[in-house]
Amino acid sequence: MLNLSLFTAKNLIFFPHLSRNAQILRSFTQNAGKHYDIIVAGGGMVGTTLACTLGKNPKLSNKKILLLEASKSKPWNSPEEYSNRVVSINPGTQNLLNQIGAWNFIEKNRFATVKRLQVWDALSDTSITFGKPEHTETVSYVVENDLLLAAVGEEAKKCENLQIRFEAKVKDYILPQHNETVCRVSLDNGESFSCDLLLGCDGVKSSVRKSMEADYISWNYNQMGIVATLKLCEKIQNEIAWQRFLPNGPVALLPLTEQLSSLVWSTTPQEAKKLLSLPEDEFVDELNNAIWGTFSRPSLVAGATSAFDALLSAFNCSSDKTRQCPPKIQAIQVRSRAAFPLGFGHSSQYIRKGVALVGDAAHRIHPLAGQGVNLGFGDIACLNQVLSDAVYSGSTVNDLNYLKTYESQRQKHNVPTMLAVEGLHRLYNTDFIPVVLLRSLGLQATHALESLKRAIITQAAS
Repeated sequence: MLNLSLFTAKNLIFFPHLSRNAQILRSFTQNAGKHYDIIVAGGGMVGTTLACTLGKNPKLSNKKILLLEASKSKPWNSPEEYSNRVVSINPGTQNLLNQIGAWNFIEKNRFATVKRLQVWDALSDTSITFGKPEHTETVSYVVENDLLLAAVGEEAKKCENLQIRFEAKVKDYILPQHNETVCRVSLDNGESFSCDLLLGCDGVKSSVRKSMEADYISWNYNQMGIVATLKLCEKIQNEIAWQRFLPNGPVALLPLTEQLSSLVWSTTPQEAKKLLSLPEDEFVDELNNAIWGTFSRPSLVAGATSAFDALLSAFNCSSDKTRQCPPKIQAIQVRSRAAFPLGFGHSSQYIRKGVALVGDAAHRIHPLAGQGVNLGFGDIACLNQVLSDAVYSGSTVNDLNYLKTYESQRQKHNVPTMLAVEGLHRLYNTDFIPVVLLRSLGLQATHALESLKRAIITQAAS
């Protein structure tokens, strides 16, 4: 173990070459930081849910947990207008929120259910539908980001072994070296803490991941995601999520109420800038055209898909020609338009000694499949179980063997999902006729195979 008493102000005179980490260690000892079993860095939806889940785990009831969040606390005031930032959570995530008691708060406020998902290609008009009108199973739940965070935050306050620090801006992370066993965290205000296990939930620009010096593969899509809250032309039984693949990226509508939907429209930065600058009525016209407009369809693709559809019908397979029409948009909620850049990222390491990455700190994907936040909640469920097993077996929360189990299990799930989403993005981000033909026939075939569609839904729900 490194002898921290060496790093006094007096000794520093004789060691001017001391590393920055050593100077931080000296500062840490001078501030006599508090020790926690677990520190969760980042208090967004994933970080707060993780802290709450661990805090409510009876096997971890004697573990001291600290949640550090850089921003201010955001209480939920039940605003009349819906937020333009929503998430589509799968049944697995909903079950996790229900287990920790947060779903009750959401139910008492508002959410929407998705019973069917309809996807179609603007360049061929082929489509696929998940779920049937007579089915009662829920494909996903649509919840506002702020509401979900508030729901989890309320439950987190009930955890006696969990302390939450807002406006806690982290200055440095010092991870264990050699024979050390603790991580150290120093804040901008001079406070310092130590912990046995540091959990990085601090997003795509994760400082925890940078401190790990983990290999990180990333790229930008040269796309922006436009979000807005939409008012439909008429009240409908709004339980279908719609997504149309356009030449510049997909446009998706998620249900909120009988007459409100949430928009996620992926397009080029140039097109996004233009759309954001348009008057609201002209933006609505462009959006309706994106959803309903007819695009030039190559005759080869039209002929082949028509013939394949006839073949499927001859074998009594499900046809993609019987589908509902999407709703028309009447207006957008005032000042609800916004945009954010889209990109891909994946850390080759989720763990190292005394540290684990969770959520966007470990992985980032295109929103076209709505799986980004669900992968993060899957990380939470897995890590919670792994830490339970470690403590139950008499080990410690920072046992590297157990952390390796977390990394292995999550990468086995996350990597295939990320590759599938990346493949879809690349497959639909072109108007090259042979590719359009291939993806259109594939979409028709997948729609006809109910067992394959069930397998896709099962994977997405886990």
